[in-house]
Amino acid sequence: MKTRTPRYLENSLQAVFFMCAAISAVTTVAVIGILAVETWGFLQQISLVEFLFGTRWSPLLHPKSYGLLPLLAGTTLIVVGASLVALPVGLASAIFLSEYASERTRNILKPVLEVLAGIPTVVYGFFALTFVTPLLRIVLPDTHVFNAASAAIVVGIMVLPMVASLCDDAFRAVPDNLREGAYSLGATSFEVTTRIVVPAGLSGVFAAFVLAISRAIGETMAVTLAAGATPNLTMNPLESIQTMTAYIVQVSLGDTPAGTLTYQTLFAVASVLFLVTLCLNIAANIIMKRFQEVYE
Repeated sequence: MKTRTPRYLENSLQAVFFMCAAISAVTTVAVIGILAVETWGFLQQISLVEFLFGTRWSPLLHPKSYGLLPLLAGTTLIVVGASLVALPVGLASAIFLSEYASERTRNILKPVLEVLAGIPTVVYGFFALTFVTPLLRIVLPDTHVFNAASAAIVVGIMVLPMVASLCDDAFRAVPDNLREGAYSLGATSFEVTTRIVVPAGLSGVFAAFVLAISRAIGETMAVTLAAGATPNLTMNPLESIQTMTAYIVQVSLGDTPAGTLTYQTLFAVASVLFLVTLCLNIAANIIMKRFQEVYE
């Protein structure tokens, strides 16, 4: 005879689940609230125009300046460089794994590829300093010891497994009858892949790309070690730069007194980083809904 779950147990579990959901919501609200309060205090002393459009960032040294553009430029270099490495290679890897690789090959390659995601980011930073940068300096002698190019390469390698895995899942979710219908009409494997599978999995591909870019924007240790801490307003990837996350690490070391203007720059930069990531995810949701395919 099947026994029913006691009512008090159901109520207890419901309360536990609600508390778990509430903790996530409260934490998010608390983070946003702290960022907003500290950023508002910063903007009471530094104008928003100077902060967003200033071309010199030097809050720790005299003469002090609070122009965010050098940090934005450095972050953009890393994101663009990492995207050039991770997105095409990850997409091609996913196409091979889902459409061309045998089951045995897939069972070997996919776990090996995903091992890259488990390597600590600080290891990637040292890998960039000791291996990638020396190679770049052989090819391009003008490359600085700390440079954006090597940081972008290792960040691209870091996010590559995410792109490949998510795109692979999106392609494998495409119904086989679409492939079979295309083959029955005389399509080649390449035509089935490029004209049927990839367009059908486009929403998943966009999701993978946005998650990878968000990860590249928020990457900290590898960029801090490989790219340096020089807030240059430059688009030259061979020069030393500083990203928004690297500056947050620099201020968070504990040498800056709490409550000072320099301390508040940490929250101002973090707010910009939060808004950029938020806008990316909103745009991604809109794009994914536009291209999402529903199959029965």
